[in-house]
Amino acid sequence: MPRLALPRSLHALVRAVVDFALPPRCPGCGVVVAADHSFCLACWQSLDFLRGPACAVCAAPLELALYDDARCGACLADPPPFDRLRAAVAYGLIARALALKLKYGRRPGIAATMAGPLRRAAGDMLADALVVPVPLHRCRLWWRGYNQSALIARAVTPSGDLALDLLVRRRATAALRGMGPSARARTVAGAFALNPVWAARVRGARVVLVDDVYTTGATVRACARVLRAAGAAEITVLCWARVVRDGDPAR
Repeated sequence: MPRLALPRSLHALVRAVVDFALPPRCPGCGVVVAADHSFCLACWQSLDFLRGPACAVCAAPLELALYDDARCGACLADPPPFDRLRAAVAYGLIARALALKLKYGRRPGIAATMAGPLRRAAGDMLADALVVPVPLHRCRLWWRGYNQSALIARAVTPSGDLALDLLVRRRATAALRGMGPSARARTVAGAFALNPVWAARVRGARVVLVDDVYTTGATVRACARVLRAAGAAEITVLCWARVVRDGDPAR
């Protein structure tokens, strides 16, 4: 049955009534703001957008980058299995609040809030790329009701080439919170696999792997290894927030 389009004047009236009854609120602190997915001034100023000199691979802040492909010491010593990472913001109080609301607070609309800064961080890397979310195990997906990385991927590329089931999580893993880098890597080792339906499509493809927060990189490294073994030509990791260590020079 075709949907009836409201006249423009009636649509505006309905919108005004809704905004009066349920005004848009800052996704960071909850105060009333002018429009949906907008931050109040204080929360906006608290977001640390990653725009300065940075490692060309993992986006770790650098004091100085003399050339476009400058790399940090960690990536020179142990190159990750992905080609580059891009993050919208550094992990801080407001960035963390949004990630937690999306992940645990049953606020799926937060993904749309993240999408604008993420598209700016990605630039043209989303064009002609397979967009793949980091998968959840089916037990956790059943408990949570949705995969937050899939919501972000869908919001970033509403009409793009989404491959929501390209990767599968073949075993449940313990929560990584509180673990060090080595323990995280051991926990997720072998946890991911390629959905064979996508085997031909991923071979030679440019892939954008989407996650919410990059901490030590254990999860996206494990996923990237699967994608690389499947023949992906280029792998970009795109995430809402990147944890910046105290020792990183720009902080």
